[in-house]
Amino acid sequence: MILKQQLHDHLNQIVRQRDPYLNSGGHFFVREYIRETLTQWGTVEVHEFKFNGKTHQNLILNLNSASNSDLPPILIGAHYDAVPGTPGADDNATGVAVLLEMARVFASNPLKYPVKLVAFDLEEYGLLGSTAYAKYLKDKEQKLRLMLSLEMLGYCNHAPGSQTYPDLIKPFYSDRANFIALVGNLSAIFDMNSLSKQMKHHGTPIEILPDPSAGKLVPITGFSDHRPFWQQKYRAIMVTDTAMLRNPHYHKASDTIETLNLDFLTNACQSLIAALRTIN
Repeated sequence: MILKQQLHDHLNQIVRQRDPYLNSGGHFFVREYIRETLTQWGTVEVHEFKFNGKTHQNLILNLNSASNSDLPPILIGAHYDAVPGTPGADDNATGVAVLLEMARVFASNPLKYPVKLVAFDLEEYGLLGSTAYAKYLKDKEQKLRLMLSLEMLGYCNHAPGSQTYPDLIKPFYSDRANFIALVGNLSAIFDMNSLSKQMKHHGTPIEILPDPSAGKLVPITGFSDHRPFWQQKYRAIMVTDTAMLRNPHYHKASDTIETLNLDFLTNACQSLIAALRTIN
């Protein structure tokens, strides 16, 4: 119940119109809320990039591993911008809320691996923040154990026919929109299987979709901040409720907190945190 309340508290702060150009006040408020929250757990780094003559910020919190070893970090990211005209509760306040709770949990009870938590800007403008940061890491020759993109985690519908798919993959998956999907490139398949097993054990229904084409055959598999990491040859997975394939409020003014299933979101957060503790 405490985690559910904390996620709800984050959502109350983040869910507002926050396009960086048309709703710059809301965008600034949410960015500073993320910065202030992450600062409780360590120094927040700022990665700047430019677009349309304006400087934008990705916010990064680095957390040590349990052993303070030199293992490569697990990078977990979520975008904090939203399209104009929507408060973006599922897209992507849910992902950011989970990211902020991971900061709290992993700061006090670290994983085996160091963790790099990143709030990306300008996902809605074409994955611009994550593209800039993935290139920055690659240019630095930074190794990553795994990259996770938290992309919409709070919409659930148990009704038959509530889940849709691209025709190519439709025959293979459930028609009920009550699971979390793990979508990864070929190098991430073992981690997808491991995370799936552990998350199911903790009560979250999971479907996995390995995409050897990295978004070329089924483009929708690359519609989030994991795709630039695929392009830079990192092992990367999107964790998602499948967005427009189930949520009728996607990119609409109706994407509000009231449309979310907070028990589903809380369980997804808990099970993913538990599953990450088993990564070898």
